[in-house]
Amino acid sequence: MNETDARAPLSVTTEDLTLTVEGVDLDVRSTGDRLFVEVQTVRDAIRVARSLPDDADAGGFAALLTGTDLTAEIRVRGRTVALVGADARPGAVSRELGTAPAEVRLAGGFGAAVSGLSAVVSALRRRF
Repeated sequence: MNETDARAPLSVTTEDLTLTVEGVDLDVRSTGDRLFVEVQTVRDAIRVARSLPDDADAGGFAALLTGTDLTAEIRVRGRTVALVGADARPGAVSRELGTAPAEVRLAGGFGAAVSGLSAVVSALRRRF
């Protein structure tokens, strides 16, 4: 039996886990083979991403997830902006941004940004 066979598959079950990175709370849920990491705002997502060390081994994290047959889905304002792990399929955008082996979903990022702007406009309308 090789090392990968010894680890795969892994199942994670949680409904109420919260991680805090740089003062930003990240809600984590799972469905067994998929972890959902929810960030409330685009600003917070950028803050967390910038806090990661320059030499962070994203490839090692992705390999661990893939080896255990898990996928982490990073969501901002309810929109999927990235996948890392077993189900990630990085394409040209991920390679161009230098995020491979993570799969970046531009439509999710755009949707999260529009949703955030809409929330700001709504808040301003209520205030004035």
